[in-house]
Amino acid sequence: MTQPYLLDTNVVSHIMQGRDAALLARLSQVPVGQVVMSSVTLAELEYGLHRKGQPPRLRNALTQVLLRIDVLPWDETVATCYGELCSTLEAQGINLSDFDMMIAAHAVSLDLTLVSRDKAFAQAAGPRLRLEIW
Repeated sequence: MTQPYLLDTNVVSHIMQGRDAALLARLSQVPVGQVVMSSVTLAELEYGLHRKGQPPRLRNALTQVLLRIDVLPWDETVATCYGELCSTLEAQGINLSDFDMMIAAHAVSLDLTLVSRDKAFAQAAGPRLRLEIW
């Protein structure tokens, strides 16, 4: 069975903070193994931790998240989807940041629903990019 949800960086960050009861409740309703993150998201989180001097609380929070959420590799299939998706969206006048486009392509290439709180994704959502706001 395919994992239906790919978490965006901002959602994982909120999970790590542990202060959003509604988000944590929603996450607890999803069966184990049905939520994943992109290696791009992990890279963004690692950058944030290093930029902040790797506070032990945040490092521990990321470690706890990684025990429960699998990280999917960004591979050649995703790269091919990225090129096509970027071109298609650009032709429609839609431009996202490079990392957001990489995460969106990851969701599209694996037929996953992207979970984000980033309003920028709303302009790119459609039949190919399924989006849920948690």
